[in-house]
Amino acid sequence: MYTDPFQRLNLDRDVLTVSQLNNRARLLLEDVFAQVWVEGEISNLAKPASGHIYFTLKDNQSQVRCALFRQNALRVRQALRDGLAVRVRGKVSLFEGRGDYQLILDNVEPAGDGSLRLAFEALKTKLAAEGLFATERKRALPAHPQRIGIVSSPSGAVIRDIISVFRRRAPHVELTLIPTAVQGRDATAQIVRALHLADRQGFDALILARGGGSLEDLWCFNEEALARAVAACDTPVVSAVGHETDVSISDFVADVRAPTPSAAAELLAPHSADLRLRLESLRRRLRLCLQTRLHRDRLHLEGLARRLRHPGERLQQQALRVDDLERRLQHALHRRLTTNKERLSRLENRLNTQHPGRQLALLRQRLEGLAERLPRATQAVLRQRRQQLAGLAQTLQIVSPLATLGRGYSILLDDKGHAIRSAAQTQPGQKLRARLGEGELDVRVEDNHQTPVTLSLLD
Repeated sequence: MYTDPFQRLNLDRDVLTVSQLNNRARLLLEDVFAQVWVEGEISNLAKPASGHIYFTLKDNQSQVRCALFRQNALRVRQALRDGLAVRVRGKVSLFEGRGDYQLILDNVEPAGDGSLRLAFEALKTKLAAEGLFATERKRALPAHPQRIGIVSSPSGAVIRDIISVFRRRAPHVELTLIPTAVQGRDATAQIVRALHLADRQGFDALILARGGGSLEDLWCFNEEALARAVAACDTPVVSAVGHETDVSISDFVADVRAPTPSAAAELLAPHSADLRLRLESLRRRLRLCLQTRLHRDRLHLEGLARRLRHPGERLQQQALRVDDLERRLQHALHRRLTTNKERLSRLENRLNTQHPGRQLALLRQRLEGLAERLPRATQAVLRQRRQQLAGLAQTLQIVSPLATLGRGYSILLDDKGHAIRSAAQTQPGQKLRARLGEGELDVRVEDNHQTPVTLSLLD
């Protein structure tokens, strides 16, 4: 059931639990401050793995905790960090578990100068990822420029300083001003047009110059359109924007950054006295190089003259070499023929030893020898077998039951041919066959003496 958070408590002692108190306080805060904008500085920024963002928003006197949940944090395009001035939107709430008062945010925007700094960092990161700041794409300035284009404002101290430096150091250099606004709403478009115009006029180098100022005053030199115009120039560009501490996007894109416009002029205006000294040094070096080269070539020519020989001498050497090769060839052929003859002789000897006629003669002799040995071996084997047979017959005669029968013994057999070994195997009246040493007899058992005889005690 919904409870009105503004309902006053009963004065008769209506006691709340801590949870009820925090719940009513949360409902009250969210109802009154459903959406508010607050401006302050970020501190204690925390980004856990959950994707939520937590930080403290503070000013000179107070602070409040803020929570930016993951689904809203994904929509924030700026890189949040401690010390950043921001403007946030959200509802005032209370974390009931701890009783902490906080802001639940749904939007974060840069505030004041912080927005420009964020835009500067975002564009810097983007252009760096595209390779516009890469060292390998930057071009070297000409050592002795003849025509210099200056993209700057026609009024002010900047153009006067540049002209003064060139008059003092290199008065022979031709300077051309391509006038443009360097501050204001239309400054970016004018500078871009001036760069395109200057790049088509065949200057040896361009100077993009402006004096110092605030971040807002110098902001046209941080625009993406101007940065891409500088990168597209075929002519080397020196960026000289602001004072030494000022840094702009054009400084990163240009081929060379100068801390001040006067320093840019000095980079492109070598001093005439320095040029004379350098020219004299180069003249001395050239003279020394020529003398060294002539001396080296003279020594080389003398060496070639010593090595040069008459063609007849070369022909004589070649004739000697041909004779030597001919002798070596004949010696090699003779040695090869001798080796082949010796090998042929060895093969003939081996062939003679393996001739079929010789093999057949040897086999015939072996066959005749075996034919002579076969009858003798057969007779010997037969005699040996006869002797073994006689011995076995004698042994068999000794253990044969027939021999026992020949000594007067007999063997009793039942009607199945089984030998009777015990009287218990017979029955009175049973017919048996007695096998003698010579012939057989049919007999009948009268008494096997196995049944006890009963005698009458009264008889």
